[in-house]
Order: sequence, then structure tokens, then C-alpha cells
Amino acid sequence: MANRTVYFVSDGTGITAETFGNSILSQFAIKARHVRRPFIDTADKAHQVLREINHTADSEGTRPIVFITLVEPEILAIIKGGGPGGQGVAQKGLVLDMFNTFIDPLEVELGIKSNHRIGRFDGVSGSQSYLERIEAINFSLEHDDGQSSKNLASAHVILIGVSRSGKTPTTLYLAMQHGVKAANYPLIPEDFERGHLPSSLAPYKKRCFGLTIDPKRLAEVRNERKPGSKYASLENCAYEVREAEAMMRREGVSWLSSTHKSIEEIATTILRDLSPERLMY
Repeated sequence: MANRTVYFVSDGTGITAETFGNSILSQFAIKARHVRRPFIDTADKAHQVLREINHTADSEGTRPIVFITLVEPEILAIIKGGGPGGQGVAQKGLVLDMFNTFIDPLEVELGIKSNHRIGRFDGVSGSQSYLERIEAINFSLEHDDGQSSKNLASAHVILIGVSRSGKTPTTLYLAMQHGVKAANYPLIPEDFERGHLPSSLAPYKKRCFGLTIDPKRLAEVRNERKPGSKYASLENCAYEVREAEAMMRREGVSWLSSTHKSIEEIATTILRDLSPERLMY
């Protein structure tokens, strides 16, 4: 597996550069050292990053890969090497200009100029979508792990499943990324003895979505938290998973296994099945 240093350089947060860059890099068998350089919004900062990239190339003997999302022409010219008017030093990295690769042809196609707005989140803090995300995050925190059944009627999604099956990180991702009010409720042995969903969830069964997990993986996760306990034993994990899946089948609740899926994959599947109008960014 090849080793390579990868820079993510942006005049904003760098989230776009890193997200897109990582998606591309996942297609290659390389071991990457990530270097994040956000808020590169002055010529001095740009020259400093250029020197750092060149030093990395000299010391490692290979060209760093440089993903950039920069809109200011002067800063862009510096990072690409040479700087305005051909001044400065040559760029020793492989520069992948992620904005202009798409912006230039779109300007031609649409017949209008880009507004060259710096930063994905510029001015977003007062927008309605931002306020909805904050509200959704607060809701998910209040309704984490079955802490509260208050206002469940306003939940877009209610995740159910055994403890440590991935419910909490999924609900928080849904809230932060999609503005979804997501609650989660752990299924416990008492629920299995009753043989049906908890009464507080029954009125909202159509909003429920289940997560399950391979018992061996569940035992590994639980042993990290409570090693050697009955809670973490493979026998108990197998019992809880079996009973939870049986309950979800009886109740007609859709579910999937989180064993080999990322949070992003889980969240997208949930939204596709329950709230497709929320599949937006």
C-alpha cells in the first residue's frame, strides 16, 4: 500500500474539499496522511501553505496530493505555484482544483458568472435550514437512549434496537446533516418479555426504524464498555439480537444491520424509506 501526504486547502472550512477528496481517494489502495489547511484567505497564508507543500515533497521524495477549494484568484494562483504575474516558487504537489473544474464549464453552460462566494457556511447561521438543524440536534439529544417520550409526535424518525447497535451516532448524524428530528429507544429484555413495542412508541410505529447488529460484533463493542459482564456475553448478545429482530418482524418495522455499514449509509437508507424529502444537503 502506497504512502502519500494529502493536503486539503480551502478558504473556508475545508469540509467540501475533504469530503470530496476522501471519496475519490477511497478508490485507491493508499495510506494517506491528511493535512488540513482551512481558512487560507490571505496571500501570506497561501505562501506559507505553498512552502509547506514543497517542503513535504522534498522531504518525502513524492508529490503531495493537494485538493483545493479556493475562489479568490490571487490565492488560487499562489497555491497552484508561481503566484500573480508569475512571481513566487513552483508548486511541487499534484493540485486538484475542485471548484474550477466544475465552475468554469457551468458558467459557460448557464451563461452567468459564479458569485465566487467563499465558504460553504458563509451567512448560514441565520438561515431557516440552519435553525432547523440546531433544533433537530437538541431534539435528538433530549430523546437519546429513551430518556424522554415527550413530543415524540414531532419526531421524523424513531430508531429502535438493542443497546450499542449504532442508534445514537445515527440520530445525531441525521440531525446535524439533514435537520431530522430523530429519537432513539433501546430495546431491553423487559420489552422482549412483553412481546411488543413499548406503549410510548406504539402510536408512532410508522416512524420507527430498527437497527440490528451481528451478535459477535455486538459482544466486542459491549466488552469494550463492560468487559466480562453478562451484558457483553456472546450468549446474551445473541439472545437480545434474536428477540429484537423477531419483535421488529412481528410489528412490521423495517430494519437493517449496522454491522458493515457506515453511519452515512444507514442514514441514507432510513431517509429513503421514511422521509425521502429530507435527502438534501
